Amino acid sequence: MTFSARDVIMAKRDRARLSDEQIDWVVAAYTRGDVADEQMSALAMAILLNGMDAAEIARWTQAMIDSGEVLEFGDIGRPLVDKHSTGGVGDKITLPLAPLVAACGAAVPQLSGRGLGHTGGTLDKLESIRGWRASLSLEEITAQLAEVGAVICATTPTLAPADRKLYALRDVTGTVEAIPLIASSIMSKKIAEGTSGLVLDVKVGSGAFMKTAETARELAETMVALGGAHGLATTALLTDMTVPLGRAIGNALEVEESVEVLRGGGPADVVELTVALAREMLALAKIDIDPAAVLASGEAYAVWERMIAAQGGDPSAPLPVATHVEELVADRSGHASFDALSVGVAAWRLGAGRARKEDAVQAGAGVRLLVDHGAPVEAGQPLLELHTDTPDAVAGARALLTETVSDAPPAQRSLLLDTIR
Repeated sequence: MTFSARDVIMAKRDRARLSDEQIDWVVAAYTRGDVADEQMSALAMAILLNGMDAAEIARWTQAMIDSGEVLEFGDIGRPLVDKHSTGGVGDKITLPLAPLVAACGAAVPQLSGRGLGHTGGTLDKLESIRGWRASLSLEEITAQLAEVGAVICATTPTLAPADRKLYALRDVTGTVEAIPLIASSIMSKKIAEGTSGLVLDVKVGSGAFMKTAETARELAETMVALGGAHGLATTALLTDMTVPLGRAIGNALEVEESVEVLRGGGPADVVELTVALAREMLALAKIDIDPAAVLASGEAYAVWERMIAAQGGDPSAPLPVATHVEELVADRSGHASFDALSVGVAAWRLGAGRARKEDAVQAGAGVRLLVDHGAPVEAGQPLLELHTDTPDAVAGARALLTETVSDAPPAQRSLLLDTIR
């Protein structure tokens, strides 16, 4: 059945419910180029303003899945379970999490993306490791899952191509925040990956896309329902992103911190969230093992080394370092105060992120926190380091970090806010 793009746009503009046939047609027609970018832009804005009901979102997600292929890994001898984060500042959790869950007996096919704006990308981080490659064939992914138990790589070209096209459009048309489009974007790819379980890390706070607990909960509940509707057991954790995760923000800096965690150290909040997500993933995989004990044993680090080597990387090679490092010191005595968004944008300005998808990133650029958020500090005490290969960028980063000391201790915060099943 053929529809008119104009009629579909006008229906959603006028708050009508789109039919299954309208949704199937418009997603397929846009994917093959029969619906123009400006028409899909108008429809995306109508969806942002007027929303979709649960049935519409489920059908839109299925249409995105149907635009490509569902991955088939076959029997690799382990239960398959995956994780997705909605993105934050210092969010390197995938790096220690995938080998940890693999060390516990599951298989983790972690198809990841690159950073855009103030949130870092997992592939950008791993590409700071000498020789590591992001692009793998389905055969390579399957073999690595069977042999190592974990793979972190780029999405295959055949996986939900409608999402790849629509995501780029949303980014330039101010419609990224539309919950039906966020949920269907994430879940179409995860469902098409063919795993049996999915754990979502839905960030909330200044450094997240979802700034309030209410919108984060709505997104989490929408995605959990989508998973259930498509036969994918899904759990979501709401986690705090008002301050950066850990002390390292930037590609190679975050790899270094992830290795510290895998070796039994690292910041307490990174360890806490890694273990919490691992527990949920193992529960979906029906594996009764304590991930905290496995992490402390060093077994996960051994899996990390095999995972990196399997993708051509040298896990023992020194990581890139920035050519220019400056300290920022406390302007008065008080308590260290680090806002996630300010720190994330500062790292982006230093070269750790990109403004456009085609931009390059600096492997060694970023911000290193020298004290914990809320710690007492004295005037003149170093608070953080700014790392970059472009010294002219330091002034712009410093301009964002003028409020790094508070007079009173910050309010107590919980990293784990809620669980939605």
